[in-house]
This record gives sequence, C-alpha cells and structure tokens, in this order.
Amino acid sequence: MENSTEVLFFVLAAYGNIGELKYLYFCIMLLWYLSICVNNAAVIVIIFLDKRLHEPMYILLCNLLMNEIFVTTVIYPLVMSQMFSDTHEVTLLWCFMQMGCLSTSASIEFCSLAAMAYDRYVAICCPLHYNVIMNTRQVGTITVVVWMYSFVNSMFSFSYIIDLKFCGNVTDKLFCDHYLIIKLACSVSVLNKVSDLLHAFVTIVIPFSLILFSYIKILVVCQNTSEESWQKAVTTCTPQIFSLSGLFIGLIFHFIISMFDATLVSDKVRSFFTLCLLIYQPMLTPIMYGFNLPKIKQSLKRFLLDRK
Repeated sequence: MENSTEVLFFVLAAYGNIGELKYLYFCIMLLWYLSICVNNAAVIVIIFLDKRLHEPMYILLCNLLMNEIFVTTVIYPLVMSQMFSDTHEVTLLWCFMQMGCLSTSASIEFCSLAAMAYDRYVAICCPLHYNVIMNTRQVGTITVVVWMYSFVNSMFSFSYIIDLKFCGNVTDKLFCDHYLIIKLACSVSVLNKVSDLLHAFVTIVIPFSLILFSYIKILVVCQNTSEESWQKAVTTCTPQIFSLSGLFIGLIFHFIISMFDATLVSDKVRSFFTLCLLIYQPMLTPIMYGFNLPKIKQSLKRFLLDRK
C-alpha cells in the first residue's frame, strides 16, 4: 500500500494552461449558464402563472426543470472560476460537496422521469381514475419522496467515501468526479465497492424499471385504441423519451471515461465531450417540453400576446 498523506485539496488538471483563451471560454460558459437558467426558469414561470397548467404532469415537469437549474449551478460556477485559477485547486470539502450534489441531482433526474412516466401511465391506461390517483396531495407526496429518496441515497453512498485516505490529489477532470476521486484513494474496501453498486442500482435501475414498466403498459394500451389516442400518447411521451435517451448517452460516456483509462482519447477531446454533457441535458429539457407540449406552447403564445 502506498503511503497516504493528508489531502487538503484536489487539482483539476483538465484545464491545463489555456492562456488568454480563458476570457473567451469564460464568456461562452457564462452565456450557456445564463441560457440554461433562463430557459428552465421561463417554463417554470409559465406553468406557475397559467392556472390551466396546474396539472400533475406540469407540476412534475417543474420538478425536473428545477433539478436542471440545480445541477447547472453546482457545476458551472466552479468551472468558470477555475478558468482564472493558476493552480486549479479545489478544497476537499468543496469537492465532496460537489460530488454529493451531483449524485443527488442524477438520482432526482431519473426519479423525476420515472414519476412523469408513471403519470402518463395513469392518464393513458387508467383515465377514469386519473384525478383520484394523481390528486394534488399525491403529486406533492411524489415530489417530496423524489428529493428525499435521492438525498438519502446520495448521503448513504457518500458516507463510505468521506473516511478514505488518499495517495494523490491530481484528477484529470473539469469538476470533482466520483469515480476519478475514488481512484486516488490508497485502497478501496469491499464496502466501498458494494456501496457504489448499490448506489447505481438505487439511482438508475429502480427508476428505469418503473419507466420501462410504464411505457410498456402505455404501448400495449395504445395498440388497441384509436389513431388519435396513439398520436396524443406519442406527443406527451416523446419529450420524456428524448430526455431519458440523452441522459443515458451522457452517463454511458461519462462512466466510460471515468472508470477506464481512456488513453486513446486526448485530454482536450475528453474535456470537450464533458462540456457537451454539461450543456446538453439542461439545455435540451426546456426546449423539448416547451416546443413539444401543446398546452405550454399555447400558454406561451397567450402570455406573449397579452404583453403586447
């Protein structure tokens, strides 16, 4: 075993020496950060102001949009501040806090999509009982459960990391990545490995199973209904499917470059794709739902026309 030292900070080596380009990169990242926050917040405000959108589907959508703002705020300010740093150091406490927030956010993302898929399942497969099953109290309970479930899940996994001893503090990443930080540990116990597997199961497998069950049921029911009902189901479910697909593609790429030594891929290419991952999902979500859900488009038109 290597000799462990007291690590007080981690070095994010992926930034390298970007010279005067840091001003350009900072402006681009700031623009993307503001765009993501404004776009997600705009849809939330539209849903809040229009009482016709005070339905379970749109309330659950607000939960997803709030999470996009949350995860963006966890990452972007650190990335922008590091562009003006000469050492690219992040304190141990801040790094652990970011890891915990990112883990919580990933779980909220999957659970929110699972809740939205369940809502569509009830609406399409049990329309006569929809108002009973998905009432205001039920939706509020689902929202609280999603956040508490994700927070407890993240804290459970985090509890096995906080006591690790580290033999290095340099990580080739733009932010504090769970798997790369674990690689810096002098040794990883069986409990740590089991904790990671359990965390992945609770974060991904359980919500995905509920999503898969919901969409299979919807598909079966729609096969026996009219073409109009089928088109309506496709319209409401398409944004969720795109969000889920984008999330899986991003996570697969993230796990590959984090868990394996991707020596065939240059540092700049990895950093570029990491930035794409940070931009893609939070920016896609409000666009997909804002332009694909008829009620939100109608509400936006009414809002803009009333302002003229």
